[in-house]
Amino acid sequence: MTSTTWSPGHRGPLTVTDDFLVLDDPAEQQVFTRPAEPGEGGCESVLMVQGMYCAACADAVESALAPLPGVQEARVHAATRRLVLRWDPQATRLSSLARAVGEAGYRLLPMAQALSVDARLKETRQALWRLFVAGFCMMQVMMYAWPAYVAEPGDIPADIDQLLRWASWVLSLPVVFFASGPFFRNAWTDLKRGRVGMDTPVSIGILVTFLASSAATFDPTGPWGHEVWFDSLTMFVFFLLGGRYLEFKARDRTAGALDALMNRLPETCEREQSDGRLERVSVRRLAVGDVVLLPAGQAFPGDGVLLSEQATVDEALLTGESRPVEHRAGDAVVAGSFNLGGPVRMRLTGLGPDTRFGQIVRLMEQASTEKPRLALLADRIAAPFLVLVLLAAAAAGVAWWQVEPARALAVAVAVLIVTCPCALSLATPAAMLAAAGRLARGGVLVRRLQAFETLAGIDTVVFDKTGTLTLDRLGLQALRLRPGADRSQVLNLAAALAQGSLHPSSRAVVAAREADAPAMALPLPALSDRREIAGQGMQARLEDGSTVRLGSAAFALTGTPAPDDGQPPEAPRVWLADAQGWLATLVLTEVLRDDALAAVQALQALGVRCWLLSGDRHAAARQVAGHLGIDRVVAQASPERKLDELGGWQRAGHRMAMVGDGLNDGPVLARADTSFALGHAAPLAQAQSDYVIQSGRLMDVVHTLVLARATLRTVRQNLVWAAVYNAVCVPLALVGWMPPWLAGVGMAASSLLVIGNALRLSRP
Repeated sequence: MTSTTWSPGHRGPLTVTDDFLVLDDPAEQQVFTRPAEPGEGGCESVLMVQGMYCAACADAVESALAPLPGVQEARVHAATRRLVLRWDPQATRLSSLARAVGEAGYRLLPMAQALSVDARLKETRQALWRLFVAGFCMMQVMMYAWPAYVAEPGDIPADIDQLLRWASWVLSLPVVFFASGPFFRNAWTDLKRGRVGMDTPVSIGILVTFLASSAATFDPTGPWGHEVWFDSLTMFVFFLLGGRYLEFKARDRTAGALDALMNRLPETCEREQSDGRLERVSVRRLAVGDVVLLPAGQAFPGDGVLLSEQATVDEALLTGESRPVEHRAGDAVVAGSFNLGGPVRMRLTGLGPDTRFGQIVRLMEQASTEKPRLALLADRIAAPFLVLVLLAAAAAGVAWWQVEPARALAVAVAVLIVTCPCALSLATPAAMLAAAGRLARGGVLVRRLQAFETLAGIDTVVFDKTGTLTLDRLGLQALRLRPGADRSQVLNLAAALAQGSLHPSSRAVVAAREADAPAMALPLPALSDRREIAGQGMQARLEDGSTVRLGSAAFALTGTPAPDDGQPPEAPRVWLADAQGWLATLVLTEVLRDDALAAVQALQALGVRCWLLSGDRHAAARQVAGHLGIDRVVAQASPERKLDELGGWQRAGHRMAMVGDGLNDGPVLARADTSFALGHAAPLAQAQSDYVIQSGRLMDVVHTLVLARATLRTVRQNLVWAAVYNAVCVPLALVGWMPPWLAGVGMAASSLLVIGNALRLSRP
């Protein structure tokens, strides 16, 4: 194995042979590479980029890959350090592309490898060593510099003053050549490629300060001999490293929620061999049909069938169900859910991208690699801003040289440091990633980060009816009985007839009996010769030989009229008849979701209109709307009419969010300003939506809207802070009221404040 030591900020050519083997291994590629979308050709890989800190780093990686043969598109997200790479495997290999990125000073790794515990510990250890060296030397240098601040001119003998300077110079060497090493490497790599990165002004400031202070130390009587800045230099490096380390950890938390969910599958598991012995293998070497043994606390590596007698499973990510689910032998279990009980055996039926977990990971990858509009704007501003920083520092230095040469260097360095636009580049992605991670933990998947900005500004939510506001089943609304008949006995007889039928009306009758405690207390009547007549109903014989029927009026009543049940004529109903004729009328209705009314009322309380757009009958749509307090209803709408209605509302100035689940909702979900698909929705509906609600809870629409508004407020706060910080600190540095060490504190604090403000969104 050939490798080089890497730490946060480490750049320069990297050659890690094992990395290249992993990137080109077809079995390993199944985890991070998939065929591109139809019509685009090639493959799409999602990889982690190590060594990145800012938007300029992301641009450098994209620029290194874009001109290479076989590269169709390279897109890097600065906050998550993820690269989405579309490439042609016939024209190039991933290892060749990784070498090109290595020459640019970065390192490409599969996410599972980049996010491993060992890699994170190594990053943290290297960063802490640099921080420790800078901090220790800073304290010593400050101790030597303190007499110059408190003593009167002439109090310190010249030889002692020179000795303190030499001691400070020696202690500054490890700060410049070890602790500051990443800044210089980053800046040199950028300059070689004709770029100005965010480490360029920092490196110039460190280098100029050190060289001027060294000149004053070596030649006290020369033009620079009147003052040294070793204390400002070491303090600046310490504060900058400390701020960058805390920023690294905080940023890890913002994107960490997504990382933890996307990488929850185990690296290895125990596979059962034909002789019953167990062997530990990589999950990427598993195949459909394998039997695996999973200990408690491990995620299921694929979809499969449970072979053990029972298992307690956490399916929160996949279904939104917060409580553990009990499964029995023969039940289906899904990849990514956690085994909470003892060891269990399962047979694999699906792996990788073919599983529901694989589809969820793809949605999350899409969200975590997208650059929101505000982030793209900030990135475009950051690059030219860095050039202006260098020009402003040079101009400040020249101007102060004319007025007070002794302070010219300190002012120029302070301007270089204080104006670094790190906070500006982090303002938007940090907030949106924190919000996306929080939603992911609650079972809401964000497909586009840009949707947060859109959702925060909507004024109307349009609901589909069937399967969205209502469940995919009927329920009993009213029961009209023949005089003298007992309700519980009638329900029992109807349920006995309906058992075994898959017709929605039959299932509603069985569910009505199960919800009626007195009926459940009675045994089901014994029936014989039970059969289902397609399109008509169920028929059977009682023990006395008489016939009972459940179904349509024409089938059950055989011409005998039934009394009026007082319900709308278009309401679905079934009739029950015995030897004496009509026995009961069961009026059915669509079952509203438990939280439908609460969700509509909560949205209205937030100032959002709620409308209904359905392909169902007018009466059914108006009935549901009446129950929920929805005042605008469009019914019997074809997919084309739904598009026309939504487009008309948008042209009238409304900003629309659409909530749907059906195949026919796909076009209108795509047309809406932003959209939600429920977890059971058709694949087309999920593909066209911005948010996928795994739990199917409509209240999650409300929670997402509230969080989107909070996210946009946080983004605006971050952008305002970044602007105010520069508006205040740049003039202070220009007039000489901000020394370099304080500029370093301000630069680090601005980035930390942006990240810390975003982290508030990740809290429940």
